[in-house]
Amino acid sequence: MSRLITALLGRRAGRIALAASVLALGLAGVAEAQPELGIVRPIHEPAHASVQLGAELFAANCASCHGVDGQGIYKRPRPGAGNVPGMGPSLRGVGAQAADLYLSLGYMPLGNIHEQPNQGPVRFSKKELRSLVEYVASLGPGPGIPHPDPKGASLSEGFQLFTLNCAGCHQLAAEGGYVTGAKVPPLHSVTATQIAEAVRVGPYLMPRFSTKQISNAQLNAIIRYVLYTNKIDNRGGWGIGNLGPIPEGMVAWWIGIPLLLIACLLVSRRFRKA
Repeated sequence: MSRLITALLGRRAGRIALAASVLALGLAGVAEAQPELGIVRPIHEPAHASVQLGAELFAANCASCHGVDGQGIYKRPRPGAGNVPGMGPSLRGVGAQAADLYLSLGYMPLGNIHEQPNQGPVRFSKKELRSLVEYVASLGPGPGIPHPDPKGASLSEGFQLFTLNCAGCHQLAAEGGYVTGAKVPPLHSVTATQIAEAVRVGPYLMPRFSTKQISNAQLNAIIRYVLYTNKIDNRGGWGIGNLGPIPEGMVAWWIGIPLLLIACLLVSRRFRKA
């Protein structure tokens, strides 16, 4: 009798284990099929970019922060796509320029409205990104995507302009850094178009520069210098990250001075033996 009960319990335990494994695999498959956090897509997307597709993507992923038709949400945050509480500015009149900058750098969708937008993976395909940019541009007249041409610009002028207007936050080698209340991103992975957009838009705490402050010709020179910093030729020796006097001073204190002390000790020992 006891053997029969044991056999029945063994079969039941095996069935439970099998059912649990099937359920786990099924849940894993469902989780794998889910879209990225905060990203909702139409079931059937058109083959080409369109304002209609942009409107659908905006309604599913952006309206909870920026409001229906992009009028903005300025009162209490409310949960939206991905259960992220939304409260964002109006997008009417920002044009394609700002939309392309924030989306192409992966600043949006923002996971937390209280955090600084940081560069990350772009969560939309190129077709979806173009559609969203076209839709935001359709909300009101605004600047289009710029088309800078830095090839013929002066590198030395770009260096001077960057030093005057940008190096205080981004450092001379465009390595980024920290300022009060924000982290300044490095500029080594951005395109010429994104640099031009950032200068005109002024994302987050960055100031916005008009054509009166920085002309398009000067902007081309700045872009050429920033692109040059992507592959600096340190012919004079060790670049130490091209971060300026701080790492150079650290090398002097932690490497140079200890080596001098060691050399002095060795010389003193020689004199003692002599």
